[in-house]
Amino acid sequence: LFLPSFQDLFGVSMVVPLMNLHIKSLGASHTVAGIIGSLYGIMQLFSSTYVGCWSDIVGRRYSLLACILLSALGYFLLGTSTTVLLFAISRVPVGIFKHTLSISKALLSDLVSERDRPLVMGRFNAASSVGFILGPVVGGYLTELEDGFYQTSFICASIFLLNAGLVWMLPWSEENIGNREHQQGSKGTNSFSAEANCDQHLKSETNRAMASDSLFLSPWIQVATVLKRIKGIACSDLWDIFLVRFLMSVAILLYYSNFSLALEERFGVKPLFAGYLMSYSSALGVLAGCLLGPITRLYQHNTYRLLLHSSTFTCTLIFLYASALSIWMVILSSTFLAFSTTIGRTCIIDLELTIGGTEASGTLLGVGQSVTSVGRILAPLLSGISQEFSPCGPPSLAVGLALIAILIMNTRKQKYCGHGNVKLKNQ
Repeated sequence: LFLPSFQDLFGVSMVVPLMNLHIKSLGASHTVAGIIGSLYGIMQLFSSTYVGCWSDIVGRRYSLLACILLSALGYFLLGTSTTVLLFAISRVPVGIFKHTLSISKALLSDLVSERDRPLVMGRFNAASSVGFILGPVVGGYLTELEDGFYQTSFICASIFLLNAGLVWMLPWSEENIGNREHQQGSKGTNSFSAEANCDQHLKSETNRAMASDSLFLSPWIQVATVLKRIKGIACSDLWDIFLVRFLMSVAILLYYSNFSLALEERFGVKPLFAGYLMSYSSALGVLAGCLLGPITRLYQHNTYRLLLHSSTFTCTLIFLYASALSIWMVILSSTFLAFSTTIGRTCIIDLELTIGGTEASGTLLGVGQSVTSVGRILAPLLSGISQEFSPCGPPSLAVGLALIAILIMNTRKQKYCGHGNVKLKNQ
């Protein structure tokens, strides 16, 4: 699973940085390019929850293969896009079904114990990040060739087809995964809350449908169960976890939103240096993912406490960046921020799955992706408004949002700690 995740982001990061240049070469205006980009984000926002929940119902194998193959179709169409309309059409299957990493994370949560989950998720994120670091370099080189963008898109589609083959070859055992989830749930894991428990009749019907391989014979059961689970999430007591995720996501996005421009205005640094600094931070993020195992052991697998401390550290570092008087303070804050954000991102996912229950890990991760997508939509707007007042406006606003997230975690401390203790006792 680590290899497909590496290849996934490697292929995508080859193409994505070149897309604006390509659509402008097709004659699209800045407004049209922005609208197409926004539509992709909106499709991701609404589809991530449904696709994640669908993976809980039909099984990880079918959903992951479907998402990989349809994403490959999207990038293949992108490689044939000679008009703006074809370019826009090519983004539709990718916008709806490019949730391969989320489903892979849900599958990992099914396969590993709760104690090992932060370590495995950290390594998974590290493998993905390596692909994201190397992809733009290869994509930039290929673009220099004749019809380079089209070749890059076809290579990306081929990588997704290769991933589909790798996923198909995995030693699948859906029955064992289902049994394991049932055993974990029977040990006392609270799935959502009392209001959020899914209808047992629909669950049993779906499980029987899966067991008899009647994937295409029970669409109404699938649709009903998807809606039931989404309703369960909406009525559950997980609002604080998703709110913390939303606030911290927006805070980090605000930090990076005007990074190059702010460094140029505040310190006279060229954009090339800002690019090197961001690549340096990404490389440190990979290292942080590999170090999650020792760090979680140091915290005795208390995910809540680790999340609280990493969020507080992130808030402090963003404040240090906003008030920096020299470029060396910016480098220092960027160095440690790579560690704190990577750790916080992994911890919030682990906390969602611990409190929500692994039976609906796909749904939970899908909702989490939707929450982050909302942040991606709002962050540029908030950044633009706050930047009207000062180049330090976006990071200053980020500090305020991070403080609110920390306050929420402190006020809900009893709930988080309670689930942390249950988690340790069960093991």
